[in-house]
Amino acid sequence: MAASPAQEIVDSVGGPSNIVSLTHCATRLRFQLRDASAVDNARVEAAPGVMGAVPQSGDRYQVVIGGAVQNVYNDIMALPSMSSSSAPATTGPKSDDDLKAELRAGGPRGGRAWLDNFFEFLSDSFRPILGALLGASLFITFMALMATLGVIGNWADPRVTLTGGWAFINLLWQGVFYFLPLMVAYNASKKLDADPWVGFAIMGVLMLPGFTGLGDAATTTTVFNSEVKIYDVFGLPLTIFNYGSTVFPPLLMAVVLGPLYKVLKKIIPSNVHLIFVPFFAMLIMIPLTAFLIGPIGVYVGAGLGAFLKSINDFNPLIFAIVIPLAYPFMVPLGLHWPINAIMLANISTLGYDFIQGPMGAWNFACFGATAGVLFHAWKDRDIAMRQTATGALAAGLLGGISEPSLYGIHLRFKKIYPRMLVGCLVGGVIIGLGGGVNTRAFVFTSLLTIPAFDNLPLYGGAVAAAFFTAMILVIVSDYRTPEQKLAARAAATATTDTAIPAQDPVADEAITMRTDDRMAHAATPVSAAGTSGTPTATTGTTGAGVGSTGTAGATAAGATAAGAGAGAAGAAAASGTDAATAGVVEIGAPVDGTLVPLAEVPDKVFSAGLVGPGVGIDPADDTICAPAAGKVMVAQATGHAFGLALDGGVELLIHVGIDTVNLDGKGFDVHVQAGDTVEAGTPLVTVDRRVVEEAGYSLITPVLVTNSFATGAIEPVGSGRVERGRTILTVAPKA
Repeated sequence: MAASPAQEIVDSVGGPSNIVSLTHCATRLRFQLRDASAVDNARVEAAPGVMGAVPQSGDRYQVVIGGAVQNVYNDIMALPSMSSSSAPATTGPKSDDDLKAELRAGGPRGGRAWLDNFFEFLSDSFRPILGALLGASLFITFMALMATLGVIGNWADPRVTLTGGWAFINLLWQGVFYFLPLMVAYNASKKLDADPWVGFAIMGVLMLPGFTGLGDAATTTTVFNSEVKIYDVFGLPLTIFNYGSTVFPPLLMAVVLGPLYKVLKKIIPSNVHLIFVPFFAMLIMIPLTAFLIGPIGVYVGAGLGAFLKSINDFNPLIFAIVIPLAYPFMVPLGLHWPINAIMLANISTLGYDFIQGPMGAWNFACFGATAGVLFHAWKDRDIAMRQTATGALAAGLLGGISEPSLYGIHLRFKKIYPRMLVGCLVGGVIIGLGGGVNTRAFVFTSLLTIPAFDNLPLYGGAVAAAFFTAMILVIVSDYRTPEQKLAARAAATATTDTAIPAQDPVADEAITMRTDDRMAHAATPVSAAGTSGTPTATTGTTGAGVGSTGTAGATAAGATAAGAGAGAAGAAAASGTDAATAGVVEIGAPVDGTLVPLAEVPDKVFSAGLVGPGVGIDPADDTICAPAAGKVMVAQATGHAFGLALDGGVELLIHVGIDTVNLDGKGFDVHVQAGDTVEAGTPLVTVDRRVVEEAGYSLITPVLVTNSFATGAIEPVGSGRVERGRTILTVAPKA
């Protein structure tokens, strides 16, 4: 085992030699690997402090850490194995973006490399300064709270003069936003392989008090219905703006500076690059930015903001609904960064922003869904999910950061998104009906920043409604499929009763399957053995009896060699009732067919026994029946899975086919529903074999005991052909 979490993560992704580059954002480690197939995903997610892992297109790989990502990143980079590795340095010319251009096809934005590059450019221009923005947003919230309480005046209005200590406190947040163009210029220039300090210096000229002071001697004219100041520079008109807090001018400047830097490096001899490349870059870019790029950036930002404002002014209800419903899909793809830039531009040009209010409905619906997951994790004693959800909820409610919730939980369990969207809709409708919500500063929508919004009762009520709607829906309907729920409950009990080893390879395999596009049966690992030992894959030859490997002779009493697949003699032929002499429950075949050892079932989750021990059966008939008397606990509308609570105290899962959930019920005629009482032989579902086979899915049907933690030994019976009702499993009582 690795000596530290940092070393564990590095080893899990294939070691230092497999790491081409490593960067990080606000919550995630971002690996560019040589070979993504070398990653042990289960081991990554089991590492201390890891909330989840997100494999991406090509050989990109992200590890969700949360707020401690900077510390983990520093620990990894300080490892001796990293410094001595042959892997290129993360700051080298091929750190991330050069390789992304080669591996773009099939990414989340399709095969359009230019579009993917555009959003990566925006993302990396803002991501490094999120910490500063987060810190400043809390100062803003404090000032807004003081203004709401009447302690001070309008802190965000430059015409209002604050006195005494309040004037100083108000400067604590202004520094971050006033010099935001310099920070963006540095990051954007670095992203495009130009000297970031040259980009900083170019934008710095436009931030000088002397530059703004030129407006005192300028003439005023009207451009696009707005008054602007024009200063004469040797006959050339220079538009004077206050560029503080703007973001589009530095972004556009960097877009031009990046290619210019490459051209200058080609035409200037390499031995004088240090002197003349920065000189000519500044000589060209400072006038170009001051006369052309800067004003264009201001107008672009103002124009985009005005366009969205016109929509909001026309119908605040539609706007307030669209924004929170769009964000859950935009954030995972990185498409929200342009909207963030528009928010900042709105504050710079309008003095307020109208997008962050509706966006808050999405954020709090996201956090509410996480709270619902945390509720189930506590109830089911799911330690791993409890830790993930707790960290994600803290990052959300206190920091306004949604990525830990999205990547660590929501994108893994498909039932969450529809319920979260209902919360988004409820919050958006409330804000829209109330006429909208504005804020005079850029803040991260969290509990701590609620006072920064102008209509506090409306905004507070909307985000609370979004939060509790999503949370209640997740609590009521759960976030897992029935198989995942049963597996989670079994895992919790097994952990309490039998102390599953931390390095159980079966459990590791379960974690590996958590990101599978199927039903993600093993979102919570469960020991294949429960308390009864791992079930034997094969049980004997034709005409054999039970073939038990670890139980007393209870099930063998009175057994006869009655031919292929014959079970224990004197059995109640799958009646599911206790054997008279030993309390053994005998489970019959739900359909005519051929027995398949569990280890040979073509699904890793089932074959490893992660859902529970049992057997598979390749059906020869089209109707799957109840193998014993009991109650239907789960009856999927898609017909692919049924959970039964048998009269003998055994909980049984019958999964009809492999991956047949993808057929969405096509070819399945369901005969029962949850709550029905069934007898042995009661039809559960009739399957159109032709539909399943044409879709390319296997009809092999696992029959699994899901509460093995509450029983004794579970033994497969027989092999080969079997008739419906013949015993295929025996379940001994718990000792």
